[in-house]
Amino acid sequence: TTLTAQVTAWIIDHAPPFLLAVVLLIIGLKVIRQIRRSAEKAMLRAQINEDIVPFLAALVGIGLQILLFLSVAGIVGIDTASFVAVLAAAGFAVGLALQGSLSNFAAGIIILLFRPYRVGQWVEVAEKFGKVSKIQVFNTIMITPGNKTLIIPNGQIIDNIVTNFSAQGSVRLELQISMPYKEDFPKVESIIMNVMREMPAVLPEPAPSVGIETFDSHSIVLAMRPYVDPEDYWPVTYELNQRVKAAFSQYGIQVAYSEGIELGEIGQ
Repeated sequence: TTLTAQVTAWIIDHAPPFLLAVVLLIIGLKVIRQIRRSAEKAMLRAQINEDIVPFLAALVGIGLQILLFLSVAGIVGIDTASFVAVLAAAGFAVGLALQGSLSNFAAGIIILLFRPYRVGQWVEVAEKFGKVSKIQVFNTIMITPGNKTLIIPNGQIIDNIVTNFSAQGSVRLELQISMPYKEDFPKVESIIMNVMREMPAVLPEPAPSVGIETFDSHSIVLAMRPYVDPEDYWPVTYELNQRVKAAFSQYGIQVAYSEGIELGEIGQ
């Protein structure tokens, strides 16, 4: 009959593309799963942050699935141009609505991939100093020496200079102390160097140093430059100043007061 002939013709025309689409869909999904697992392993071998590896792998999987579904739709005769247009419009609208968040997201990906700093390191970024606690996709969490929690958007970090105090394994303190013109610099230098050498937290290498930094109206400004572990930055700063003051008192080193040029004693 005519109906049977029409059904037969329709099956002959549409069955092969439909079967091909089903086979492609089944095989494609399996291949995508394998690619996703391989991508996860490759990113872990590349030491990419473990927190972001599943997310990046999911993005790879979603992108490949979209391409697969569009290919399958094209095989069975569905016009994919409208789908592509809808996806593009939706992506554009979402991009406008989340412009700031997407900027922080992109910056977070860059930070996690290129690692200008890592969790546990001391850094100064956006004029804020602290220890990196967490590196998230949108923000970096830092703990200040005063135990304050800083939540810094990653977009601000990418747009600013990042100073990593932990990257080289040690950090140099840059401290100043005054010495009157009357005092003998080699004597004062020896006193300060002995103080720094006797402090366990001061690293022997690179070696600490003392030098004349500048001259002011009442005294000579000396620079003390010891190297310490980043964790000891503030403790050594306080202890070194305390020990130098005590050493000056012990050896009778005088200081110049701003009220006139008279020399005064230093107490303990």
